[in-house]
Amino acid sequence: MKNMPVIMVTSRSGEKHRGRAMRLGVDDYLIKPYQDEELLSTVRRVLEVHGVELTL
Repeated sequence: MKNMPVIMVTSRSGEKHRGRAMRLGVDDYLIKPYQDEELLSTVRRVLEVHGVELTL
């Protein structure tokens, strides 16, 4: 599972929580509420970093 991209979606917006999540290895951190386009662009970016092509 180390190669599986992880996007944490949470209501916790503090830098303490973001920093901890990043240290634990998440690829991106998205704070609720978010816009649909923000989620889609985050997914695309994380998949691109991992070498996965997304076609819709």
